Amino acid sequence: MRLDMDITLLIISMSFWMQGLLAEKNNTSVESVHFRLVGGASHCHGDLEMKRQDGNWNPVEGLNWYRKLGNRVCAELDCGSAVSVRDRNQYLVIDSWWIRPECHESELRDCFESSSSLFSSLELSCSDSVRLVHGSSLCSGRLEVRSNQSRSWSSVCEGHLDLLGAQVVCRELGCGAPGLLQGAHYGAAEAPVVQTFQCEGHESALLDCGSSGSQICSSGTAVDLTCTDPDDVRLVGGASRCNGTVQLKHHGEWRYMDNSYVTDPWTLKAADVICHRLDCGSAVSVRESRVSFRRWSISPTCLLSTSTLTDCVKTDPRTGGTTLSLTCSDSVRLVHGSSRCSGRLEVRSDQSWSSVCEEDLDLNDTQVVCRELGCGPPGLLQGGLYGEGEAPVWTSELQCEGNESAVLDCRRSSSAGKTCSPGTAAGLTCSDPGGVRLVGQPSRCAGTLEMQHQGQWRPVGDHFKLWDLKSGSAVCQHLDCGSAVSVNTTDDSTDRPVWLVSVPCVKLTSGLMDCVGLDDSYNLSSAVDVVCSDLLPQPNISLSDGVFEVYQQGFRVLVGSDFTISCFVQPQYPGGSFQLISDTKKPLNLTLPAVNHSAHFLLSAMGYAHRGNYTCVYHVDVYNHSFSSSQSPALYLTVGDSVTNLNHLGGADRPGSAHI
Repeated sequence: MRLDMDITLLIISMSFWMQGLLAEKNNTSVESVHFRLVGGASHCHGDLEMKRQDGNWNPVEGLNWYRKLGNRVCAELDCGSAVSVRDRNQYLVIDSWWIRPECHESELRDCFESSSSLFSSLELSCSDSVRLVHGSSLCSGRLEVRSNQSRSWSSVCEGHLDLLGAQVVCRELGCGAPGLLQGAHYGAAEAPVVQTFQCEGHESALLDCGSSGSQICSSGTAVDLTCTDPDDVRLVGGASRCNGTVQLKHHGEWRYMDNSYVTDPWTLKAADVICHRLDCGSAVSVRESRVSFRRWSISPTCLLSTSTLTDCVKTDPRTGGTTLSLTCSDSVRLVHGSSRCSGRLEVRSDQSWSSVCEEDLDLNDTQVVCRELGCGPPGLLQGGLYGEGEAPVWTSELQCEGNESAVLDCRRSSSAGKTCSPGTAAGLTCSDPGGVRLVGQPSRCAGTLEMQHQGQWRPVGDHFKLWDLKSGSAVCQHLDCGSAVSVNTTDDSTDRPVWLVSVPCVKLTSGLMDCVGLDDSYNLSSAVDVVCSDLLPQPNISLSDGVFEVYQQGFRVLVGSDFTISCFVQPQYPGGSFQLISDTKKPLNLTLPAVNHSAHFLLSAMGYAHRGNYTCVYHVDVYNHSFSSSQSPALYLTVGDSVTNLNHLGGADRPGSAHI
């Protein structure tokens, strides 16, 4: 499929931008710079600029920002919480700062790189005098207030803020209505202010409310406040509430949701957050459609670490482009698993989710479940594998034939009052619907990364050089190849269809296929080359010369005879060496160069000191790294004073040679 024109222009423009960025490649720690917000009503509002040690202030590119990330900047400025983040389009050829798209808010210090152009400015608004800290989102936590007089932050004593005051705080922070107002214990160094706020509920800021002094905090606890998420999501135009085009409600306005960020692609893993928000099952498929309306934009990367939409929303002023259409399963899901296709099975019936007993499922049932979720065939069914959960037990027993498209299409028998024995809530692992491989090199643990998605094998594109050792290690672990020792982005100057993969998603989940970008229209020349630590196959070892007989789990060699131990490995790379190691009375540690992928160690005058286990290790230098194989299976030798029925054997091809 051909790229949409605006996406093509974005990639071309970003290419020139990244060329300048990579030429300068100047990672900067926040510890050596300063932030400021300019052009606003106070130092907590305005366009974000950042200063280097040389004293120059440069604007910050607005791409890839969201409220949760902006909240870290507000903290650096000693302002309150981030209330809004907006990126304003304006292409300028000027020095600027760019935040890498895979940046997580906890790693902000190492996220900035320099660029020679600016595509959009970042407009950030922080609250001036209130914030919620140590919560699970920007809209929850312990309330802290900064007065105009002290300019220091203090918590508020429980009982000194009522529901009307909580309404004002939530509104000031750009959050929804108060959901939970309670007390939280505080440390001796965190004593709350002794001030009672008297709000009418319509004020725009807490400090606009009346207040009165108090001598003590009699409750001994500080205000802990949870405001509701002011944003919402829905699926429209589909056959059910779990199917349709995604619309996001932000600032009270419903808009379609943008799906055009090359650097932060939508994945099934991120879409799954929306399905769960809607109390649907798992994300099954995502497609895109073209719209000409104004859209809201949300960071899929941010959604991977929080289910609160308002933390992840940013404003996109564009009016044309693609939006997201999503299909969630209606009646079945797997929860608390390591990927979208694994977890504890829950079935939705009568508007609630229920666990299923392992004994009530057979192969036909699990085939239908895996098919409904868009996963591969079932691989493992085990009770208690993903915990017991708190959901009630489903009171029906499935009787699927295996060809149904959905679980609720199966026949069922009632099991009223049924309970699962402890440890028997069904945990199911379906195989991934696609595949992962490294190609183009002698070893299956090195090469160009390819993934199978929607039935097609394609290279993984890396236009912005985001893949690193951590994400590469996820690939190596998936292939049972150890960890990554090198990850490089290559460019062969020939555009071809590629899959885009969300690197932050890869780092957060073991389900690689959940992280493939949903757009299949990208043609790029870049690719990802990965070399894994377990590059080499396990070598073999044999006893090839000497006078010996088979003895228990090894061989008995005639005392005083000479014998040869051979090490060999499946041909992959030229050269290298073999190391022979023993745990004998006089341990051996010998090394010989590999010739034709083997080495032969001649040992003289077999004696009792030679009795023990012998193993081989293969070493080779390739890809600018030194690699060592795992040890071969052990070859056990013992000594015989007299030998019966012995054959004098010589040469590796004779019957006495053995692979242990």
